[in-house]
Amino acid sequence: MFRSLWIFNYRIWFIGALVSNIGTWMQRTAQDWLVFNELSDHDSTRMGIVMALQLGPQLFLAPYAGVIADRANLRKLLLFTQSAMGLLALGLGLLVVTDWVEIWHVYIFALALGVVSSLDAPVRQTFVSQLVSDQDLPNAVALNSTSFNSARLIGPALAGVMVVAIGTGPVFLSNTVTFLAMIAAILAIRNDQLRVMPRSKKGAGRMRDGFAYLKSRPDIVTVMVAVFLIGTFGMNSALHIAAMATTEFGQGAGEFGLLNSVMAIGSVAGTLLAARRDRPRLRFIYAAAAGFGLCSFLAAISPNIYFFGLALIPSGLALLTIATSANAYIQITTEPEMRGRVMSIYMALFIGGTPLGAPLVGLVNDLFGARWGLGFATASGLLAAAVGLGWYYRSQHLHLSFDRSAKTKFVLRREVLDKEETGDSEEPPVTTAAIEVQQPR
Repeated sequence: MFRSLWIFNYRIWFIGALVSNIGTWMQRTAQDWLVFNELSDHDSTRMGIVMALQLGPQLFLAPYAGVIADRANLRKLLLFTQSAMGLLALGLGLLVVTDWVEIWHVYIFALALGVVSSLDAPVRQTFVSQLVSDQDLPNAVALNSTSFNSARLIGPALAGVMVVAIGTGPVFLSNTVTFLAMIAAILAIRNDQLRVMPRSKKGAGRMRDGFAYLKSRPDIVTVMVAVFLIGTFGMNSALHIAAMATTEFGQGAGEFGLLNSVMAIGSVAGTLLAARRDRPRLRFIYAAAAGFGLCSFLAAISPNIYFFGLALIPSGLALLTIATSANAYIQITTEPEMRGRVMSIYMALFIGGTPLGAPLVGLVNDLFGARWGLGFATASGLLAAAVGLGWYYRSQHLHLSFDRSAKTKFVLRREVLDKEETGDSEEPPVTTAAIEVQQPR
């Protein structure tokens, strides 16, 4: 489960990322509470606008960042992006501490952070493939998610305590310090142990080449459609938790932070389970999508905050199973020289879709209540599962036939791909198998 941690470069990266991710989740929680409770009167729409500004640039800029990731020195790029995000956290923190902050300040900083993150995300995802071998890459991707969600377990709870004790400003300043840990880790990575990956040549590496590559990979396209649905309408947990905790259950900042950490319990479990698997499979993605839809429905109908918290645990597990399995599947099955561009498109759809859905979900929360907002998450999970099921039936060539002469009434014939779910571009030979359904007596 933890085999990638035996690799020095990855171990240093993991430690730095864990510290930085704790600070990031602290800032996210403090920022959500600042907008929702201090700069507005429980206004979910404004909170959705902040999420849209912070995540929106991913949708437009991440594909171009992927071209840069396939050409540039990833280590230098990461030093720049991590330093820039640390300075942005410092600037917003000073505004909050000095009591000069207004809602439009938060909008500007959220947009600036989104622009820098749109470059950082595909570069960070691609850089992991230089730290470990292809054999260890699925494990490393899963452990990355473990780091992120372990921080999600710690960060929101810690932020909730700090907001109650000393206010939101010091939380932003604390995040500035945690970025130093990530910068130190990047500087400590040994160059001689980094894998040399193929780079796009000058004049090549255009973004349209990435889209052209995806035309030949319908399996990846289907995964991206599913994660876009989840990312747009399902990954609004901060909105759902804030609205349910305050308007439905009458709780405060401490409970808001605690509920975010409760959801992270399931997320950490999901990433650890993913780390145990030898390779990601498409069936995990679509089964988890159905589970996420069901858990979101249970959260929506919860009679009290305790049942709501319990529903968040399997919801977090399902959501992270989708994210880690999709991420690892796409990275492993994509050609190395195309990996940066394909991952940037994936990140644009998975994270960049949230700003399209967040304002809408926030508006529904304000107009009809938090429980109706969770209906979007329910629908996104079930629809993503339906997309996957449709792809599975189409790709595996399943046919149901009626046989009058045989002892069995129905025969389900399946053309099985010998290289199932490997992402191979060559068309493999096809064999036929039959599954018989016994005629009832």
